[in-house]
Amino acid sequence: MKYTTEIIVKVPIEDFSKKFDNPENMKHWQRGLVAYDYISGTPGDVGAKMKLIYRMGKRDMELIETVTHKKMPHEFHAMYDTKGMYNIQANYFTETPEGHTKWTTENEFTPTGFMLRLMTLIMPGAFKKQTKQYMQDFKNFAEKGTSVAHA
Repeated sequence: MKYTTEIIVKVPIEDFSKKFDNPENMKHWQRGLVAYDYISGTPGDVGAKMKLIYRMGKRDMELIETVTHKKMPHEFHAMYDTKGMYNIQANYFTETPEGHTKWTTENEFTPTGFMLRLMTLIMPGAFKKQTKQYMQDFKNFAEKGTSVAHA
């Protein structure tokens, strides 16, 4: 399943990049994130691996992020691997004529288990909705300093 989502964040691209590229900020815009830990590589560099732990309701979900391409402030690409699902995400950041940042994300989800394969077929909107929510939460954090850390 593939889809593209975009949002305008009303901050200059350099400010956007500093906030986006700081892992300490993830808790402010990634709902459910409870912990992260570097596994290998230089944090943030191509090839670096990081374990991300999210609490979704009453269960925890663990993802392994691998940075596959990074050319900040304009591009950040990563692969995410979790039980039953594999996700490739390409993020592009461009400056608008107004001096804001347009964030475009291209997502490709590949289910490796039957139940998640069924979910991508029956409920593709749930994946898109979650991506849009993270993007909106980042926009609120970058523009207004609003955090979802205690939401």
